[in-house]
Amino acid sequence: MTLTLDVKGVKGEELRKALKPALEILRSGGLAVYPTDTVYGLGCNPLDEAALRRLLEVKGRVGKPLPLLTSSLADARRIAHFSHLALRLAEAFWPGPLTMVLPLGVELPAQVTMGLSKVGVRVPDSDVARLLAEGLGGIIVGTSANRSGEPPFKSFSDVYRWAAGRVDVVIDGGDCRYGLPSTVVEVEGDRVKLLRRGALEPSRIVEVCGYIE
Repeated sequence: MTLTLDVKGVKGEELRKALKPALEILRSGGLAVYPTDTVYGLGCNPLDEAALRRLLEVKGRVGKPLPLLTSSLADARRIAHFSHLALRLAEAFWPGPLTMVLPLGVELPAQVTMGLSKVGVRVPDSDVARLLAEGLGGIIVGTSANRSGEPPFKSFSDVYRWAAGRVDVVIDGGDCRYGLPSTVVEVEGDRVKLLRRGALEPSRIVEVCGYIE
């Protein structure tokens, strides 16, 4: 049975309290669907290999790394190496809809990295997502809540129809602000390569770094 939590309009300490049941589920190896600023996310504890295997099965994802959301830039810096340029981009656009693929700074389960020495990381502009990450030690899996190859969901009603019975808890935060996936860039030293267009216009990235590949 899938638990549903309605947190629309809930803020501050009341939101923290409202998310406790979801965090208990996540800490015990469960899966959650939750709102972010971009689209609804499918998440679990990224250090729990059994939960990761189940998430990949639900997602139908094969061979592709899983992006991570963090509660803060400081938490992101614990798992990835930031060049000076990556820090400038983080300071300009986080919290927000920019995912950066960066050199890995710690060992993570193979289901997250798929054997690569890089990790996709983002600080979302969503209190729900950041509090869930905080409750899991600063990081949570942040892949979109949909089957691989299918469109992501931006509204609770649509995502619930997909998620009910597949995951352990679904958090209703209403419609996501952007309704588009995050923009993804890879940053290596002073090089920035656009990997996916999304909610953040590439022209805004150019304003910070001067160019984009």
